[in-house]
Amino acid sequence: MPDAIVLRGLTKTFGQTVAVRDFDLAVPQGALYGVIGPNGAGKTTIIRMILSILLPDRGELSVLGHGSAMEAKDRIGYLPEERGLYKRMRVGQFLAYMARLKNADGADLRPRIRAWLERVDLGGVEHKRCEELSKGMQQKVQFVAAVIHRPDLLILDEPFSGLDPVNQRLLRELVGEEHRRGATVLFSTHVMVHAEQLCDHVV
Repeated sequence: MPDAIVLRGLTKTFGQTVAVRDFDLAVPQGALYGVIGPNGAGKTTIIRMILSILLPDRGELSVLGHGSAMEAKDRIGYLPEERGLYKRMRVGQFLAYMARLKNADGADLRPRIRAWLERVDLGGVEHKRCEELSKGMQQKVQFVAAVIHRPDLLILDEPFSGLDPVNQRLLRELVGEEHRRGATVLFSTHVMVHAEQLCDHVV
């Protein structure tokens, strides 16, 4: 079985700043990996190169057997570090739109959206605008957007940011459920305890 992610000698610079230098990583299919490091260590840059948001200056990569994540985009779920919601859209409308971008617009989409919102304790917000939600609620909506299409590869950048301890525990449970479903999971954090509680492997 090929690895879900393979990085060889990945290097990225911004001007005179070397953000990532000769980085190697192989993530087996079905694994749950945590990328650990302090703020500014290059975690987000690595994730953005994996997702083809940024192109490396040097090195090779493979994502789900392809030379670019763009060739497997419908099989990837991504929770970015920064908020990526369309603030004026209503929550249900936003999640349906994100699912359609991943070609997951089946007859069960609306019931699945409602079920996920209930699962993350947001059952009453489907018709609210995203901008009306608290930061923690927005983070949970973004997580649902990342998993609504049942991705084979789930990439989470600082997923616990802005969540209180109760919702951090809920998110750990949900990530575990996605992993048990069969998804390969890669997430970044600067909080060691989050990695210890979740991961098979730490980088």
